[in-house]
Amino acid sequence: MSRQRPSLPRIASVALLVPDYQAGIDFYCGALGFELLEDADLGAGRRWVLVAPRGDGCALLLAKAATPEQSEAIGNQTGGRVGFFLHTDDFVRDHAAMLAAGVQFQETPRQERYGRVAVFADPFGNRWDLIEPAAGLP
Repeated sequence: MSRQRPSLPRIASVALLVPDYQAGIDFYCGALGFELLEDADLGAGRRWVLVAPRGDGCALLLAKAATPEQSEAIGNQTGGRVGFFLHTDDFVRDHAAMLAAGVQFQETPRQERYGRVAVFADPFGNRWDLIEPAAGLP
């Protein structure tokens, strides 16, 4: 008789500071094609804005910076390193679509052990990897 493992917690969303809710929605849902999962008014100028790539995965909570410290952290939440990783099943297709949508890549695509990759930045300065994982890698 096999015992079923209990379901483990998962990361559902990650907060990403933006200077303006609409600017975040425009980039992530417009240029990257993410879905707007939720946009709820919380009062006092605050909103609960969740966006995510189509399909299954972790969502981004677009959080409007509300303090000088938060404003200073926009685009540098990971100390200048790549902090976000967007997987694709077709690098060429998505790279071309992102370029056409005005996404700024910081390098030409390259092949690594883990797959085809190129670094891009959102308009706020956050660095991302667009990755098509190598065969057999998640």
